[in-house]
Amino acid sequence: MWAHPITMAQEQKAIFGGGCFWCIEAIFQRLTGVSHVESGYMGGRADQATYRQVCGGDTGHVEVVRVTYDPDQINYRELLDVFFAVHDPTTLNRQGNDSGEQYRSVIFYSDEEQQRIAEDVIAEMTAAKVFPEPIVTAVEPAEEFHVAEGYHQNYYNDNSRQPYCMFVISPKLAKLEKKFAEKLRA
Repeated sequence: MWAHPITMAQEQKAIFGGGCFWCIEAIFQRLTGVSHVESGYMGGRADQATYRQVCGGDTGHVEVVRVTYDPDQINYRELLDVFFAVHDPTTLNRQGNDSGEQYRSVIFYSDEEQQRIAEDVIAEMTAAKVFPEPIVTAVEPAEEFHVAEGYHQNYYNDNSRQPYCMFVISPKLAKLEKKFAEKLRA
C-alpha cells in the first residue's frame, strides 16, 4: 500500500468511486496533502466483497478509493474538483470501456459537511453547465469499506507498463498534471 507521512491528528478521509479504482488511486496519490490512498469496495448488498464478486456484478459494490488527506494542505472541495476533472460524472454505470454498477460515479460522505460540500459542488457544476450532459454522480453515506486485494493497491505505480495503465491511466495523469500542476507533489 502506498502511504506518505503527515501528521496523524490532522488527517481526514474521503471516499470516491469514479470507474476503475486503479485510475482514481493513481490520481490522488500524486496530490500534495494526500498521505494514503487505498483501493477497495463500498456500497454493496453483500457482507464481503472480493474483486471477482464485484466484477461479476452480484454484490452491488462500487470500486472506490479511500483517500487520507491533511485538510491544511488540500481540502475536501479541492479533492472534489480533482475527482470531477479526471472522470466522466455524466455516464451511468460506465467509465470508458468499463461498464457495470461497480464503475458508477459516487461520492461516499462520512459526515454532514462532506455531504453538503459534495451536493453544493454538483449543484454549482450543473448550474454552470460544466458538462454537456447531466451529472449522475450519487452522493451517499459511507458504509463498510472492504479493502481490495493486495495486487490492486498501488497498481499504476507497480504496473505502469501494462497496456491498461499506458492507454487509460497515463492520459488521465497527463490531464491532472496540466490542470492541477500546483496541487501535485514536488
